[in-house]
Order: sequence, then structure tokens, then C-alpha cells
Amino acid sequence: MTAPRLLPVPAGPDALTILPDLEAALTGRSPVIPYAAELAPPVIAPHDPAGLPDGFALAVGTSGSTGRPKRALLTAAAVTASATATHHVLGGSGSWLLALPAHHIAGLQVLTRSLIAGTTPTVLDLRGGFAAAAFARAAGSVTMSPGAPRRYTSLVPTQLGRLLDDPAGVEALLTFDGVLVGGASTPTALEERARKAGVALHLTFGMSETAGGCVYDGVPLPVTRMHIDNDRHIILGGDTVAHGYLGEPELTADAFSTDVEDVRWFRTDDLGHIEDDGRLVVDGRADDVIITGGMKVTPGVVEDAVARHVPAVAEVVVLGVPDPEWGETVCAAVTLLDPTAHLTAADLRSRLSGILPDAALPRRVVVLPTIPLRGPGKPDRAAIRLVAEAHA
Repeated sequence: MTAPRLLPVPAGPDALTILPDLEAALTGRSPVIPYAAELAPPVIAPHDPAGLPDGFALAVGTSGSTGRPKRALLTAAAVTASATATHHVLGGSGSWLLALPAHHIAGLQVLTRSLIAGTTPTVLDLRGGFAAAAFARAAGSVTMSPGAPRRYTSLVPTQLGRLLDDPAGVEALLTFDGVLVGGASTPTALEERARKAGVALHLTFGMSETAGGCVYDGVPLPVTRMHIDNDRHIILGGDTVAHGYLGEPELTADAFSTDVEDVRWFRTDDLGHIEDDGRLVVDGRADDVIITGGMKVTPGVVEDAVARHVPAVAEVVVLGVPDPEWGETVCAAVTLLDPTAHLTAADLRSRLSGILPDAALPRRVVVLPTIPLRGPGKPDRAAIRLVAEAHA
């Protein structure tokens, strides 16, 4: 097996210059390690080429949400199975608007789906940040072809929220036959706004280790299996699952397994449950659970309550911060619709009393100008925690 080579991925429209490299990787001729071209090349842990899987195509970086980033070993078959299943679920091949960084798995999958559909994606230039007006202009440039008569895009929740706040953004969203949203938890209130506006929304769950989203609106793709283990961890299996981590044999052994039917499985760090109708509900990350006064609090439940019942809040991230009395205390980091307004823990507790259990009511509030992000739109909880602790 050929050792992978580093592939710098340019930002902006120049991202399309990697299409030949991606196509070569997906035919098994030249595996690559994509990374953001504006950053220094990553240091790659050594990996015996003989130990790479047959058909190895991409070593894609993870978000690093549970420590240092790793690189998932994806075969061409895994990546194309994901892309093909996505088009099947969405109703057919289409033309895509790339609105995410192309070195992340979600962006790479937009490029892969375009290659499979025989189309060239339109690229939203994100070098100056994300703006609804620019998205609307780019959406207007997406052209359909006879073999791919539908229009799709893929977003993170922060982008969706900004588009829904702008009339031109809403109008642009309504031109798409499918809008995938993933990369981070989508607040229920935001989902409801999008559906009420008529957006063809699909909430996705997945990660680099599963070649991107593999559960759409709680339902696994046709090539995906799922179950919940005894610790409430979500376990994902099937054709899109990676063959481990590049140069990380111990981490690979901890997270990946293959059963007697040769099905690959990945144990995620996400907690969840399966409803009576078979749909998956993601409850939050295991390492985000707050233990306060001996009680376990899932941040997502608190975030959803704040988003639904505190109109002054634009965005919210809930996390635990050290507390000498409670061990950890529930802290809400928020941005406000009116930057000149004020919000206190007493305000939140008063409004949410009777809605949340007492243990889940925030005892601290940190008002931020913006929510720090990392990766493809995920809240940077480590950075938020540092700010919260500094304001203790």
C-alpha cells in the first residue's frame, strides 16, 4: 500500500484545485492527508504502509474535541458509500454549494458527492467569514445538470442561524432541495425555525471516523448500523466506518472493532438513546456531562431550555466549571441579541425554574461578544471554559 502524501487544501474557490487529487485518491491510486493550506503542514505519526487498509484513500483529521486531533483512515469504498447513500436518501444526485472548509470531512464529502454526480460544486468564499448575503449570491450561481437535477448544500448550525436571521438568507435556503446541517448540535428552537420557514432541512450525525454524517434525522443511512451500549454511548457500524487512526494503534484498538460478520464498528464519545420509532436522539458528549453536587447534568438539555425560554439570548453553550462547594457548577456562556443588555444567573434561574431540575439551573453566566468556535462550527468549550474560569 502506498503511503499517503500531504495535500494542502486552499481556502476559497481555489479549493476546487484539489478535485484531481481527490479523484485519484478515490480510485486508490494516491492516498492523501488533507489539511488547511494556510496552516503549517501537520506532523504525522509514523504508520507502517503494510498496515494500511486495502483501498485506503484519505486520512482525515478529527475535530480534536476529546484531545489532540487524530486522522481517520478512510477507504475509497467508505467515502463513496457515504456519498452514494446520501444522494439516495436525499432523492437523487444534485449540484452542491460548498459552504464549509474543504479539508474537513463535511467539505470533502461535498466534493466527493460532486465527483460522483459528475458536477462541479459552487464554492462559497469563506476567507472573510460567513455572511448571508454572500451565501445568497453563491446559491444563485448553483446550476443544475440533466443528470443531477437537484440542488444541495451542507452547513453547520451557526451558519443556519445567521441565514434564518436574514431575509435574503432564508430566500436562498428555500432554493435548495436538501440542506444538511451537522458538525455540532442543532438547538431544537433553531430546527423548528428552519422547518417552519420551509427549509428542506436534514439534521445529520456523524464524524470523520464514519466518513461524515451517517445518521440523517435520526435514521441511519442504508449502509449504516447503530446501537447504544450499556454506558449510553452511541455505536456506529457499517460500510462508512474508518479502519482506525493513522499512526495510533492504541487509540484504534480502544475505539474500533470488527465483528464476526466483518462489520466495522466505532464507539463514539456521544451519548444517546433510541426512541420507540427507531430514531436516534443524541443526548450530548460523554465528556461534557456536568456532575454538580453528585447530580449529572447534560448540557444540551440546559442549552435547549435557554434557547426556548430566554428570548434575550442569541447563542448559548453550557459547561461545567470547578466549584469548591458543588464540585462543578453549571455555567451558561451566552451571546445576547442586544449587546448592551445584561443577563445574570439569577435572571436565568428565575426564568427556567420549574422547567429544569434545580441541579441543572445555571449558577453562573458569562456574556460573550461571540462564541469561540473550532473546526467546522463546533463551540470551543476549552476556550469558553478558560474565559469562564477567568471571570470566577
